Amino acid sequence: MKVLNLQCSHQHSFEGWFASEDDFQQQLSRGLVECPMCADKSVQKLPSAPRLNLGGHQSPDTSASTLQSSSPAEHPAGAEGNTATRNMPAVAGMPSGASRAEQAAFLQALRHVVANTEDVGSRFADEARRMHYGEQEARSIRGQTSVREAVELMEEGIDVMPLPLPAAIKETLQ
Repeated sequence: MKVLNLQCSHQHSFEGWFASEDDFQQQLSRGLVECPMCADKSVQKLPSAPRLNLGGHQSPDTSASTLQSSSPAEHPAGAEGNTATRNMPAVAGMPSGASRAEQAAFLQALRHVVANTEDVGSRFADEARRMHYGEQEARSIRGQTSVREAVELMEEGIDVMPLPLPAAIKETLQ
């Protein structure tokens, strides 16, 4: 199994797991490799150091401080290997130079919003108005609306907030 560090033309970094280098090249040439954040198919392989699993075969001069040099901040996905937190995009509202930890926190917050709101789709403006004017019970919603409708909602005193949702938020990454 080859684990490759990949990057799209929008500078989103992510991992890809392939059976071999040839498998990666074949999938890339067939257009099957895409960025999980923006679906960009212009992907390149980044240089990476191989990881050798030597298990108990460590040299005697390896000290405990050397073994603990890798901090959780350097690897926000931790031991779980959760690629969703490793595949952080520089999305709207997030500076392009944000650290992996900042990007992970941002993506986690977006996932929390998605999990705790009802998607009303294109009915967003109508649903927000009905709740604001007491025509239906208030609840947390999300959906799509035009910029013009969003401005009109704000002018009516209805709180709305643009929410950038990368493709990876809506799907389970494997």
